[in-house]
Amino acid sequence: MPRLYQYVGPSSIAKRVFHQCGGKLIDSVKQLSEALQSMQDYRSGESFIVTFVVTSEGKIRISDRHSEHVICAEGKLVLSAGELTILYENGVFIVENVNNQSTGYCPEPESWNAVATALDCIPIQHPEEFDPAINFRRCPSCSQINIVKDNWYACDVCKFPLPTQWNLES
Repeated sequence: MPRLYQYVGPSSIAKRVFHQCGGKLIDSVKQLSEALQSMQDYRSGESFIVTFVVTSEGKIRISDRHSEHVICAEGKLVLSAGELTILYENGVFIVENVNNQSTGYCPEPESWNAVATALDCIPIQHPEEFDPAINFRRCPSCSQINIVKDNWYACDVCKFPLPTQWNLES
């Protein structure tokens, strides 16, 4: 069974959920088109980056790239979160890139399957994996959330060794 991720970011950001609209639920190419056209910076023929979450029901929600994932998810648990780079060209939408960059939910690279399944249901062409696939760890010493790069499992703040297994449950 896939892991459900809860929000682990700052509570000050989570409080905004009650004052802002959540992301747009995308069940079809038509809904994707309508959602993108409503975003201020969208231009046909150019790549466009959006914030996304995969809901606990396995559906994609998107919002403006500058939106917080917890707001996009309406504060709920998610199967994955990150950014999508989408191109609309010659009448076709293509997801060019997907990453799991969400320091609010810190999803594991293993959450890719939920993303791929949700994109397949729209249906929309997409890559085969996250790029980059980000590994998050919480420092057991100072509680800082870290992004692990080049297999360097040490806290960026206090240099304490980080666990090799995902540890962001509350």
